[in-house]
Amino acid sequence: MTSTEWRASLSLAGIYMLRMMGLFLILPVFSLYARQLPDATPFLIGLAISMYGLTQAVCQIPFGLWSDRVGRKSVITIGLILFAAGSAVAAVSDSIYGIIAGRAIQGAGAIAAVVMALAADLTREEHRTKAMALIGVSIGISFALSMVAGPVLSGWVGMGGLFWLIGGLALLSLVVLHVFVPTPVVSRFHRDAQANPAQFGVVFADRELLRLDFGILALHLILMALFVVTPVVLRDALHMESASHWQVYLPVFVGSIFTMVPLVIVAEKHRRMKPVFLAAIALLAIAAAGLALLPPETVAVVGCLYLFFTGFNLLEATLPSLVSKIAPAHLKGTAMGVYSTSQFLGAFFGGTGGGWIYGRFGIEYVYLACAAVALSWLLVAAFMRPPRHLRSRLVHLGDISPERAAAGSAKLGAIAGVAEAVVVAEDGVAYLKVDGDKLDEDALQAAVVELSKI
Repeated sequence: MTSTEWRASLSLAGIYMLRMMGLFLILPVFSLYARQLPDATPFLIGLAISMYGLTQAVCQIPFGLWSDRVGRKSVITIGLILFAAGSAVAAVSDSIYGIIAGRAIQGAGAIAAVVMALAADLTREEHRTKAMALIGVSIGISFALSMVAGPVLSGWVGMGGLFWLIGGLALLSLVVLHVFVPTPVVSRFHRDAQANPAQFGVVFADRELLRLDFGILALHLILMALFVVTPVVLRDALHMESASHWQVYLPVFVGSIFTMVPLVIVAEKHRRMKPVFLAAIALLAIAAAGLALLPPETVAVVGCLYLFFTGFNLLEATLPSLVSKIAPAHLKGTAMGVYSTSQFLGAFFGGTGGGWIYGRFGIEYVYLACAAVALSWLLVAAFMRPPRHLRSRLVHLGDISPERAAAGSAKLGAIAGVAEAVVVAEDGVAYLKVDGDKLDEDALQAAVVELSKI
């Protein structure tokens, strides 16, 4: 990668991380704070936690398409301003309804797809996977920091101060955007990074992709439902002040990462993806059932949270990889768009559903519902085909006629180690799925040189 590509990738990852921290910081503490608000009910508390998911799901693909016409930076700027405005609305609100409105406005600033598109504009095809990986890592970092920092910061500045801080992070992101992120010379549609509504039918017809879409929906549904009630358990059952909850989340999260890494290696390097994937889903079910059925004592709660985060972190890391492996090479962006929408819908249903169950039946039934969702997912995933261990690869060919593109698809597809090849003439790009262990790199390079000749 060139210095410009590194600068673009790191600064966009920073924007993504700051914005996701704004969404996650309230997660470990909000259900405790909100109980003091007038008219607050468990259902409304859950709705306030998760309302951003609904507006994010509705707006993210339209924002991405809009950015094709008016420019990436303009749309990201509008999205960050909306996010800051929503944070301000929540900060000054003294009712649960005001916070719900603020969270809805936050989610409406749906810039995730636009950030990915801008990263694609600013990186060459052969380095785009690295840029996307950096952005993916930033999401994990933001979640981990939020779990630890949320309780501490809320203890210092209160929930209103936390929302003001979140708004400040959005404004800081604006500075990063306009000072550090290069402006692309040309912005165009990228099939590997953006959703194409015309291809939704193809993606929805793929059962394996639908299994993964259901999976990410279930994963974030469980996460949000769990955090509607877990802060209450830590305070009321374990008698921990909210500012001290980081003392549980930090060791649990660190321990889960150390456990997750060897499992990822087994899944990817030793090609045991499906067994590891199913085991991670089973961990979610066991953890949720344990939280429901075991006595609410420190060892049991911490142990179950450790199991939960081990499974969650492993699934959060492997699900996008599975989408990339399974999706047709030239439809990866569309598949990821549907996947991301499913993720945010899961967050919305988890918060609202968890709040409703908590209000009607109690905390234990929220955990039992989470276990039931995990078991349903386990059943769905049990019938998935073992994924091929392939990676996406893009090769720039330049100007190429439709006839040569069709011939090029066949030529590239015949090379050893190339499982799938689609050359799109209007993009001047070959979209490949390759097995790195079997790929004949010399033959690939020779074919690319031949196809690139005008």
